[in-house]
Amino acid sequence: MKAITNSVNDDSFLQGVRDCIPTLFGYISIGLAFGVVGIASHLNVLEIALLSILVYAGAAQFIFCALILSGSPASAIIITIFVVNLRHLLMSLSVAPYLTRYSVLRNIGFGTLLTDETFGVAMTKSMQADKLYARWMDGLNITAYSFWIASCIAGAFLGQWVASPEKWGLDFALIAMFIALLVLQLSNVGKGKVWHYLKLIGWMAVCMYTLSFLVPSYVAVLIATVIVATIGVLTE
Repeated sequence: MKAITNSVNDDSFLQGVRDCIPTLFGYISIGLAFGVVGIASHLNVLEIALLSILVYAGAAQFIFCALILSGSPASAIIITIFVVNLRHLLMSLSVAPYLTRYSVLRNIGFGTLLTDETFGVAMTKSMQADKLYARWMDGLNITAYSFWIASCIAGAFLGQWVASPEKWGLDFALIAMFIALLVLQLSNVGKGKVWHYLKLIGWMAVCMYTLSFLVPSYVAVLIATVIVATIGVLTE
């Protein structure tokens, strides 16, 4: 009976909230950083809130600010953010096999709120339990979404008193969070898989370096990701 109870609790909404907690420090720090950077980019609090609600992608939102400051046209901003966010297609494809028993509408909901951080947590969970549950995904995604919006808005108010965000290292916050997520995922796999993943990271560096001479950096990221993801699937 105890084992059954633990199994039920493990797939609950509340457990999804609990599993999201380690990433909330990242959401809060990145959200605050974006709010400050957004104000420095001459956006107002309402615009920052709408970006957080509708775009909900840290990298894309930072890119938006950079393109706004450079005076880029709306078409260039839309295309650039679309290309950068195409990685979400790859992440959704990775998570989808664990959620096929749910309806298309439910899966659209899962995919809409899937981020780099929740993807990392979900994949770690799938490696441990070999399955994912709708209530758990809802707890994970909704918690992350709520904290991201609140943090970005709080950062926007804070940004009114911070003149130079880069002076405080806020422009490095997103990179730091990705490094922490990588370490978290590697710590939950065996030594054999760690070596496999490290080799894939090496391939990613080689592909990025080579492609950066041939295409713009944001295109290089997308192409390198597709190539290395394919290598990873074939050599798994």
